[in-house]
Amino acid sequence: MLLRKRCRLLLCQLQVVMLMFGLLLVLVIVAILNPEAQREDKPQDFQYYYEGGGHGWAGEDLVQERAEESNHFKVELLSPLSSLREEGLIAIGMSGPERNFDKVPRKMYRIVKQLKRKNEETSPSLVLRSELNTNGFDEEVSKNIPLHRIIPDGRHPECLQQNYGEKLPIASVIICFHNEGWSTLLRTVHSVLDNSPRTFLKEIILVDDLSHQEHLKSALSEYISRIGGVKLIRSNKRLGVIGGRMLGAARATGEVLIFMDSHCECHPGWLEPLLSRIMHNRNRIVSPVIDFIDWKTFEYSHSSLLQQGVFDWKLDFHWVPLPEHEEKVRQSPIIPFRSPVIPGYVLASDRHYFQNIGGFDTGINSWGVETTELSIRVWLCGGSVEIVPCSRVGHAYQNHTMHNSVQNEDVLRSKVRTAELWMDSYKAIFYRNVGNSLLNRIQESDINEHEQLRQRLGCKRFQWFLANVYPEINMSTSTLESSGQLFNAGFGLCMTHTFRERLFVTPVKLSSCDENGNQVFEYNSVNEIRLTSVPLCLTVRHEQISFENCTTSKPAASRLWHFGQAGSITHIPTGKCIEAMGTGARKSLYLNPCSDHRNQIWKMLPAVCKASA
Repeated sequence: MLLRKRCRLLLCQLQVVMLMFGLLLVLVIVAILNPEAQREDKPQDFQYYYEGGGHGWAGEDLVQERAEESNHFKVELLSPLSSLREEGLIAIGMSGPERNFDKVPRKMYRIVKQLKRKNEETSPSLVLRSELNTNGFDEEVSKNIPLHRIIPDGRHPECLQQNYGEKLPIASVIICFHNEGWSTLLRTVHSVLDNSPRTFLKEIILVDDLSHQEHLKSALSEYISRIGGVKLIRSNKRLGVIGGRMLGAARATGEVLIFMDSHCECHPGWLEPLLSRIMHNRNRIVSPVIDFIDWKTFEYSHSSLLQQGVFDWKLDFHWVPLPEHEEKVRQSPIIPFRSPVIPGYVLASDRHYFQNIGGFDTGINSWGVETTELSIRVWLCGGSVEIVPCSRVGHAYQNHTMHNSVQNEDVLRSKVRTAELWMDSYKAIFYRNVGNSLLNRIQESDINEHEQLRQRLGCKRFQWFLANVYPEINMSTSTLESSGQLFNAGFGLCMTHTFRERLFVTPVKLSSCDENGNQVFEYNSVNEIRLTSVPLCLTVRHEQISFENCTTSKPAASRLWHFGQAGSITHIPTGKCIEAMGTGARKSLYLNPCSDHRNQIWKMLPAVCKASA
């Protein structure tokens, strides 16, 4: 009997031991599968917010205290921009000054702020099964291409002989992404690292705009922790590409900011030409030549022709060949050239200039329109926009224009905002093309805010942009039966009537283009060029271009003109062309044999001018 009781007692003890061993085994398994479980119990879930007026951030002391406990990296405290005051962040810090990418310890990062949901680690190979990711790229094809792909050199031979020196500014590359494919994102990161001199690359800042795909959670964090020189910032609120880029710019420390899409590949030698151009003029915003990466096959193709970025009166972006007059003034095929606008694929700017000019307009919610607005603003407010031929970056995008003809609400609202802020009276032409029903899409407070910016920066009127930067905007439309200001490409001035009422015939003069009715002409269906404010037409007296009264219904032969699509105005009876001549303030118009001289090139700028008193 006693022996039986002892056996029962030993059996019970053995069951208790087995139960405790099983619980311990479960805890060990949980710890292995979720190494961050213990950390989540600690009070790390705090929110940043900016109180304004020089006050600190909530949780600032906690961040500084924990920064002192870690030897891995220094946490940088930076107030967010006003549009990002309520954004929560995860900041994964870059490693120290050493940039040996193969020897960075696995745990060389620390979470400064946690999202409220857990990021479970998932193998990238398990989440890349779909044929296309949300950006429309064939991920199955992309993941079979090496992350360190070598791009054949497509630069002009003279680019290889350029020496940019060792005193270039250092750059922060900002890449914002939302549900980007694993391979396209990391190929972009490695492309920057592999083709950028370490002395000129301060950091890469990845901004995760609330991605929800599994491979962009703990798997990406783990991968990035093994790469030196890369920071990962996560937002707990959807910001959009403009808000994401501004968030990255707020945390960047480089002298130059380079904004890059998350599906690009950098060409060898892409960075130095951009930095050199900005170093010589900090008021420039520059872009590389954009090569084409096929979104289905990921074949890399070099752009063979130099192209400018332009927009039409619907504010749609287009690429056009470099105009002939721009080609003629370039003394070398590698000289950077002006562009009315640049796309948002890759652009570089001095950090202080970018902040002073106002950065990206966070009131614009549509990708693509933001760089059109920024380009116009830079030109009008004393800067310039250029494309640098010796810098090349490939971009994966479908072979169509940036915006479809059927536009969504955000695109239309962003275009209306751009037109209202910068196009002055020329916005009437925009509304004629897209519809007057959009007039109520912007608030008066937004206009007042930008008016203060225009006054602070001393910005010019949109008329100056049309006359000096992009007079070609009307070349795609028929000139016959159109009206506007007659702008001379050689002198950059407009035909003007001086209102000498007592004279029957008065010479035509050139003066600065303004918004008065004495510069508005109509090219009518009977081939006359006449003022819209008074009944005066262009005619010829002793080879000089003059005004004469044209109230008669039948036009005289001396008043017949042909306005060619190339910009020449030919006198039909003689076959000669109008040419602007003179020096200083004394400039007049004469008939001369037609040529390709710029003083014989005229543009019909759109007619939105005010009538003269």
